Amino acid sequence: MATEQELSDFLKNVEKRAFKRSLYHVRNEEAALDIVQDSMMKLAEHYGDKPAGELPMLFQRILSNCTLDWFRRQKTRNALFSSLSDFEGAGDEGDFDLLETFRGSDPSEQTESAEDTTRRAQILRAIENEIQELPARQREAFLMRYWEEMDVAETAAAMGCSEGSVKTHCSRAVQALGRALKAKGLQP
Repeated sequence: MATEQELSDFLKNVEKRAFKRSLYHVRNEEAALDIVQDSMMKLAEHYGDKPAGELPMLFQRILSNCTLDWFRRQKTRNALFSSLSDFEGAGDEGDFDLLETFRGSDPSEQTESAEDTTRRAQILRAIENEIQELPARQREAFLMRYWEEMDVAETAAAMGCSEGSVKTHCSRAVQALGRALKAKGLQP
């Protein structure tokens, strides 16, 4: 059984990665925040009494389901309203900065030249943009495997599909990203 402190520590550790993963999927900061908050509440409410070792897999599954629920609601909303522009927020520009996760994490970066910093920022933005262009299932598999560092079995369980499907989605995502980045003159 996870203690209240273990649950709190787990949620603090997973918060930023969960937000970034959700943001890649829904491409809307407010929606991503809502999805993560909803996922955390569901984990605490329904599974807070589970062992601490089970929390990561449970949370990933809940996060995936909450994201799918958001897409279902959007699909319903799109079917009901001919023009969503009246209902969308003004802040949906996708100005999320992937570099924030890397600032200060490596002491050697403090002596990096401005040219190197700018080049890395450009590469990271290009990668971020290309990840957003991946089909939803490929993006989900790719982020779980390489961003969340989950193994194939964990990813398959979280996505509700077979391990073979996860491997296929990841392979296609990596190939698509490689082609796109190479076309931009970036070598993966």
